[in-house]
Amino acid sequence: MEVMVAFLNGFFDAFPAWVNAVLSVVVAASAVTALTPSGKDDRVIGRIRRVLEVLALNVGHARRSKQ
Repeated sequence: MEVMVAFLNGFFDAFPAWVNAVLSVVVAASAVTALTPSGKDDRVIGRIRRVLEVLALNVGHARRSKQ
């Protein structure tokens, strides 16, 4: 029981740092995808952009329309 309590204490102590890290990645990915032009000119940039859009949680209406 003490092991479980120690684990939960450690988890909840580290939880704010994990949330901050995840939100930082989402915000950075959102900023990059908003500033990056269409990926049609380069296949590599297009693939990186798709990964960034997933990380930024750009789904549905949040995605830029294809040109």
